Amino acid sequence: MPLLLFSFLLHTYIGVRLLPALGHWPLAQVLLGLLLLASTVLTPLGLTARRFKSQPLSDRLAWTGMLFMGLFSSLFVLTLLRDAALLAGLGVLAVAPAAFSLDAAAHNSAAAVPLAGLFMSFVGFFNARRTAAVVQVDVPIAGLPAALHGFSIAQISDIHVGPTIKQGYLQSIVSAVNALQVDMVAVTGDLVDGTVAELAHHVAPLAQLSSTHGTYFVTGNHEYYSGAHAWIAELQRLGIRVLMNEHVVLQHGQLHAQEALVLAGVADWSAAHFDASHRSDPHVALAGAPEAAAVRLLLAHQPRSAPAAAHAGFDLQLSGHTHGGQFWPWNFFVRFQQPFTAGLHRLQNLWVYTSRGTGYWGPPKRFGAPSEITHLRLVRP
Repeated sequence: MPLLLFSFLLHTYIGVRLLPALGHWPLAQVLLGLLLLASTVLTPLGLTARRFKSQPLSDRLAWTGMLFMGLFSSLFVLTLLRDAALLAGLGVLAVAPAAFSLDAAAHNSAAAVPLAGLFMSFVGFFNARRTAAVVQVDVPIAGLPAALHGFSIAQISDIHVGPTIKQGYLQSIVSAVNALQVDMVAVTGDLVDGTVAELAHHVAPLAQLSSTHGTYFVTGNHEYYSGAHAWIAELQRLGIRVLMNEHVVLQHGQLHAQEALVLAGVADWSAAHFDASHRSDPHVALAGAPEAAAVRLLLAHQPRSAPAAAHAGFDLQLSGHTHGGQFWPWNFFVRFQQPFTAGLHRLQNLWVYTSRGTGYWGPPKRFGAPSEITHLRLVRP
């Protein structure tokens, strides 16, 4: 009920600001009113759909609710921007009374808001449901041995298998990754939104991932919402190596023993809130690694693990979590919670690559922040 009340208040704001201004178009007024009424009820249902034990019903409610949530988000933001623009218009008219008609601006902008919201939602749906595009990234590593020049990594992250992402969606991602023929695959967390009992069948395609050195996984915060211990066991059963504040040493090509690549992984930055033994620690993950290792690579779900990773002496950190903001305008707000939003950045001697994610969370919508399968290569500067 509190969630429904909150939804009612937010939707009421949109209705009060837009519906009276649509008086010249009665049909549009009625259609928008009905849409807001449906969204008021269905958006909260989408968030609570997992409470329904009937799986088909739960998924259908989640699908419907999340579609409305994505549309509502855009309508709410655009309505706020419209109000800000009209307020600025009042300031302009105070200086130049004949500059334009405020009534016409109010009517036209009220019609533009739902049209723009629907456009963003349709485009965002297409972008979210297509198989993520491959993004090529070269990472220059100082002192990289010749045998490691061109070492390739496929990174997938934040797929969020759950109510709206199922086996077929993941199978397409696996096929795209396998086509890259990489040296290793990194899965940097937030793989699932649901329990092993609900989703094991849909996650099974991960067992088909192929590469020279195998597939490695680190937990994200959503694994801890979904039963992290059970998921760790399930992924290990699928043949995926889960790195929990630990490392492996990869001997590649004609590398000398002292030129090995050290691959480490940490539990999610927030994992200790769920299990104290999973406290994320890049220093512990690197403990006992060869001191003369040619490259030290860390998998860490959240970019904010980077300062500790830099202090521990890593050369490259691969992260996700942010979704690049997923859809406008939230991409502008990620920076207030994470040091990096997307792409390759430098922190002291550490390179940090932050994936925009390979799936999506919540609304099936990506607008201005496309999903990606990242194909990284280690190269000599």
